[in-house]
Order: sequence, then structure tokens, then C-alpha cells
Amino acid sequence: MKQVLLVFIGGGFGSALRFLIGKYLNKPETFMPYGTFTANVLGCLLIGIVLGLAGKNTSLSQNHILLLASGFCGGFTTFSTFAYENHVLLKSGDFMGFVVYTIASFIAGFLAVFFGMFLVK
Repeated sequence: MKQVLLVFIGGGFGSALRFLIGKYLNKPETFMPYGTFTANVLGCLLIGIVLGLAGKNTSLSQNHILLLASGFCGGFTTFSTFAYENHVLLKSGDFMGFVVYTIASFIAGFLAVFFGMFLVK
């Protein structure tokens, strides 16, 4: 039960922070949902750092990993919003925005995870 509570608390903080970032960075007049992009890339960087530290030594317990990686990063990043925003871009006919957003999100996300793990080496 403690583990569920840790994921729940971390997820709540992550979701609230994602909401705030989206509120201030996602503007209707721009073609790219910068808030979601920012949250997803930062979340990838953070999970790379957390799991890199966990793999490097024993400074992080399983509870820390649950709170930070599963909870916070799980609540902070979002695939469902990413998919919906791509749907909106396609529906509006912004095919270039769709391609740029999708490819940039995947590349930046992967690079952020790798960079986060590299930072803790």
C-alpha cells in the first residue's frame, strides 16, 4: 500500500506541474503545443537521471524510484495529450506542424533520456 501511495503522491505533483506548464506555454495562436513538448522532454531527462542514478549505485531506494520515476515522471509526461494534439494538428490541416511536433518529440525525448543517464555517469 505504501508503494501505491508513493506513486499517487508523485503522480499528483507531476500532473499539477504539467498542467501549469501547459497553461503558460500552450497558446492557441502557435502551431506547436510547447507546454506538452516541454513537459515530455523534461520528464524524459528526469527519468534518465533517476534511473541512471538507480543503476549506478544504491543511493536511490525502490521507494525513491517509485515516487520519482513511476509517480512524478508518469504524471508529468503524457502520451494521451501528445496523441490528441497530433489529432488536432491533422484535423486542422497542419501537416507540417504534425510532422515537426511528432518527430521533434520522439527525438528530443530519446536524447533527453540518454543525456540524463549520461549526466549521472
